[in-house]
Amino acid sequence: MRNIKIAFFDIDGTLIDMDKKIMSEQMEETLLQLQRNHIIICIATGRPPKSVPHFQKVSFDAFLTFNASYCYTKQEVIFKNPIPTEDVHKIIGNAKAIHRPVVLANENRKGANGRDRDIVDYFAISKQTVDVIEDFDALANEDIYQIMLGGRKEEYAAVLKGVRGAAITAWWPRAVDIIPADGGKGRGVEKILAYFQLSKEEAIAFGDGTNDIEMLQAVGTGIAMGNAGEDVKAAADEVCGSVKEEGIYHYCKAKNLIP
Repeated sequence: MRNIKIAFFDIDGTLIDMDKKIMSEQMEETLLQLQRNHIIICIATGRPPKSVPHFQKVSFDAFLTFNASYCYTKQEVIFKNPIPTEDVHKIIGNAKAIHRPVVLANENRKGANGRDRDIVDYFAISKQTVDVIEDFDALANEDIYQIMLGGRKEEYAAVLKGVRGAAITAWWPRAVDIIPADGGKGRGVEKILAYFQLSKEEAIAFGDGTNDIEMLQAVGTGIAMGNAGEDVKAAADEVCGSVKEEGIYHYCKAKNLIP
C-alpha cells in the first residue's frame, strides 16, 4: 500500500473507544507515524466543528464535520453545504407533531427547542450537552448544516414528510442526524481529495457506523472496524480489528503504512 497519501477517520467507535471516550496512546502514535510517512490525516465525523475533540499530541490536516456538510483545513474552509432553510422549518414542524425536540447546528453554535431522553443520551455519547436556547427561531433562519433529534426507524418518514432537500443518516438506533440530501461523508471525501489533488486510489478510510458507508466506498480502500455493524462490514473492502483491539494500529502495521 505504498501509494496511500491520505487517510480518513471517523471518531466515535473508530478513533475513540465509546466506552472509554478517549483516544489510546497507541492510536495517537499511529496517527503521528502516518504523518511522519507523509500521509495526510483527516477526521470525518457527524460532530459539529466546535465538538471535534482536541487531541494534545495529534494535529489533523483536514476535517469533515456535520457528516461532511462543513469541510475545512487548518487554513481555510473547503466546502459548505447547508440544509435549505425551508426544509429546516419543515423538519422542526414535523418533529413537533410527533413530540420530538430538535437540535440545530451551524459552524458557530448549536441549540435546541427542548430535550427528551433519546437526544440527551445521544449527545452524552460524545460528551456533549443539549442546550435549550431562547433564540431558537433566530438560529433556524441561519445556515444550518445539521439537525439532530431522537428517533427510531419507524419515525423517519414522519420527520421527513414534505422535505426535499434533506436526508437522514444514523449510526445509533435511538437518534438521527439530518443532513443535506446531496451530502454525506462520501461527498466530503471527494471535496478533500480534489483540494489536495489526490485520486481515490491514493485514499484509505476507517469507520464503524452506517453513516461511514459512503466514505468507505468513496476511497480506494475502505476499512470497517471490527466493532462495526454487518452492513458496514459488507460495504467495506476489508475489516480490521475493533477499536478496543487497536485495530487501526495493527492494520497499518501489517500493510506497512507505519514502521
